[in-house]
Amino acid sequence: MSGATTWCADPYTDALRAGRGPLFLRRDDGWLLPLEVERWCEEPDAADRSVLGRCRGTVLDIGSGPGRLVAALAAEGRRALGIDISPEAVSRTERLGGAALCRSVFDPLPAEGRWDTALLIDGNAGIGGDPAALLRRLRQVVSRTGLVIAECAPVDVDERCEVRVDDGRGGRGTPFPWARVGTRALAAHAARTGWSVAEAWTVADRPFLSLLPRQSPVPPRSRPRP
Repeated sequence: MSGATTWCADPYTDALRAGRGPLFLRRDDGWLLPLEVERWCEEPDAADRSVLGRCRGTVLDIGSGPGRLVAALAAEGRRALGIDISPEAVSRTERLGGAALCRSVFDPLPAEGRWDTALLIDGNAGIGGDPAALLRRLRQVVSRTGLVIAECAPVDVDERCEVRVDDGRGGRGTPFPWARVGTRALAAHAARTGWSVAEAWTVADRPFLSLLPRQSPVPPRSRPRP
């Protein structure tokens, strides 16, 4: 999971090294969102496998965190790359046998415009604090027939806020922009940025959408004048 350079802050790095939390996103008003570090560091679960089974072709995992999905795809002989701005996340992915780069989705990326599948899992539809801007960027990243699989918040929410990583014991990172979007909100952002919802499903209370680029209509042929 990654969204800004602050994900390199010590609480996040320390949690990945330990393979466990507690770890939270904290707003300035004190609201806390627990982060599932233990799940991120384990083997893919049933919800993850529902995502992996829908991936096609080459796969780019955006905000790949400790790399469980990239490693699982690599173990199947699939071409997959994780990107994350946390050096520890990248190192952990590589130790699992996956390929990863320390990079933001808004940086230049390998094979731009040719990826068959892009993943936004574990809340990563919130990267950058602007889901519409992120989805517009992904139009440049995936191929013209490429697929985006995004995990949505399990509540009906469309929120942009500033948060920081917090370990619940006094350790905090610096603030960065984030967003939380439920299924309905993400579908609306997708429609405004040139995507169509191809499928919606939920496993273990984790909702997902798959998105396909909406193709421009082909203009009708003009009839020759008599």
